[in-house]
Amino acid sequence: MTGPVLSVRAVSKRFGEIRAVDGVSFDVRAGTMTGLLGRNGAGKTTCLRMINGIFLPDAGTIEVFGSSEGGDSTRDRIGYLPEERGLYRKMKVLEQLFFFAEVKKPLSPHVRARAEWWLKRLELWDKRDAKIEERSKGNQQKVQLIGALLHDPDLIILDEPTSGLDPVNVVLVRGILNELKAEGRTILISTHMMAEAERMVDDIVLIHEGRVVLAGELDAIRAFSGKNSVHMNFTGDASFLARLPGVERASVQTNEAELRLSPGTDPETILAASVGRVRITRFEIAQPSLEEIFIERVGAGTLDRAQSGQDVPAREGR
Repeated sequence: MTGPVLSVRAVSKRFGEIRAVDGVSFDVRAGTMTGLLGRNGAGKTTCLRMINGIFLPDAGTIEVFGSSEGGDSTRDRIGYLPEERGLYRKMKVLEQLFFFAEVKKPLSPHVRARAEWWLKRLELWDKRDAKIEERSKGNQQKVQLIGALLHDPDLIILDEPTSGLDPVNVVLVRGILNELKAEGRTILISTHMMAEAERMVDDIVLIHEGRVVLAGELDAIRAFSGKNSVHMNFTGDASFLARLPGVERASVQTNEAELRLSPGTDPETILAASVGRVRITRFEIAQPSLEEIFIERVGAGTLDRAQSGQDVPAREGR
């Protein structure tokens, strides 16, 4: 299709006095991976539930594959991984997957073969006869992910897909999602893990308090934000970095830091002030990370500017 696979227009949802989603609009382009990003409680899961027809919006429209009608033919083309696990604890792993498959259509040899293939790919084949309750949270998450992918969906919607996974399995799942995108699948991921999203997504939709404050292609947004960030790796105590003249904001970890510099600040002055106080192993002038952009848009003193639409690149939505 030539238009967006998913189009959300001015969608709102209330629960009593709480406005969970407030006029949200965004598109998801075919064959891309889009990150629906925001803090916990920002409205991401409510958006995904409305897209999947679990909730009906109070206002606005949602079109999937060019239609707002929904129906079985549309739902059968969507794979959905909810944030909260919907597994039957007494079922065996393979039984659970067959159950997921039969919700969509009668069980076929193709689906049985796909279940075996996915279990082997996600290193669960030898656990196929174990009960769900006997598996770790990470393995349960992988079972649910297979359930979302088993029917070869065209649109894959994942709510916190790496929740409960160890670093090895995070890398495994990341690779699988990149392969699915390369096959032409369209993927929408909801997460609050900015660094993980940055490794995968093409586009971002940043939600804060139920509203979209920034949306567009990640590369364009990062380029728009300029090259006034310094990334450092070091050994030693670098707590002084946040107090250096010209440093607007600093994220200082044990052995690495990201500094946002004020306009006109020469990064060389930061380097000169750091030499001799810490042992520097990397010093790079770069575009800001997605985490830095996130903090800039929704952090204290910046939210009003973001919501007013100032300095926001293309495809801004509300």
